[in-house]
Amino acid sequence: MIVRARAPLRLGLAGGGTDVSPFCDLHGGYVMNVTIDKYAYATLDPSPSGQAEFFAMDADASQTMAPDGVDIAPGPLQLMKGVYRRVVQDYLGGRAPPLRVRTSSDAPPGSGLGSSSTMVVALVTVFAEYFGLALGEYEIAQLAYRIERNDLGLAGGKQDQYAAAFGGFNFMEFYDNDRVVVNPLRIKEWIWSELESSLVLYFTGVSRASAKIIDEQSRNIRDGRSDSLDAMHRLKQEATQMKEALLRGDFLRLASVMQSGWQAKKQSASSITNPMIDEIEALAFRNGAHATKVSGAGGGGFMMFLCDPAQRVGLVRALGGAGGTVYDTHFTSNGASAWKLG
Repeated sequence: MIVRARAPLRLGLAGGGTDVSPFCDLHGGYVMNVTIDKYAYATLDPSPSGQAEFFAMDADASQTMAPDGVDIAPGPLQLMKGVYRRVVQDYLGGRAPPLRVRTSSDAPPGSGLGSSSTMVVALVTVFAEYFGLALGEYEIAQLAYRIERNDLGLAGGKQDQYAAAFGGFNFMEFYDNDRVVVNPLRIKEWIWSELESSLVLYFTGVSRASAKIIDEQSRNIRDGRSDSLDAMHRLKQEATQMKEALLRGDFLRLASVMQSGWQAKKQSASSITNPMIDEIEALAFRNGAHATKVSGAGGGGFMMFLCDPAQRVGLVRALGGAGGTVYDTHFTSNGASAWKLG
């Protein structure tokens, strides 16, 4: 039997960073995001060698080992080995079966689209399908979060796992004790289409390590830095404003909130922006952009821009000459899914 799964990547529209401890534990966090038609993929089948086999196809990395000797050392195979070990421990009574795990992604690590956490969700989903585990969206997201943050010790927030598990437009609330509330939004078709037509997604060509930025944000909150704390409260408020603008189809307000959120985010940590990002932002505004932000923690990866759809071609042309890549993208309404072959 072969089982495959995929989980959608996400764009953070507003509130990103307020889902990270300790801010969300102390003050509560709000995030507005949407999933797109870029995915993390996982395939699971019996191991031909009788061992545990792990393949990160896009990283050209692989390892074969005894099923009861799977480690979680850092590297491109860490995520899949972490999921394997957690499933064996929690759901298989410690029995480690000989399996082959293969993964790939439509976006590189450090892209700002939540690619690492989305991959963990895809892996949890494929294992759940393979072993018939009764896990809903909340359980999949919570398990993925525990694996990534607790088992593997990787820094980050909570929104990516829930976006990948649920899919679509979601307003998310984050509280202490890892309590999360996901509020799916019913976006009118014309608003969905207008936002898709207005959005330009641009990969800077530079992946970044989000952990450093997240650590700085968390340290600023723990140290009580008023400028960082004020910026985080603004980000939280802007998630609510973004939700309201989306539901009403108020695109002038939407662009204003996105730009204001980007300015606030830059105040939460010093490494969120850099001269490269500033230059691309200035170029975009000279060529029709109304708003911009870096997706994810910042520092590189993907940038998103809003513009008048009638001016989109000119903006795309200008960005295409800046050394990065413009991605054609569409929103999705579905979260992680899995299917069996044979």
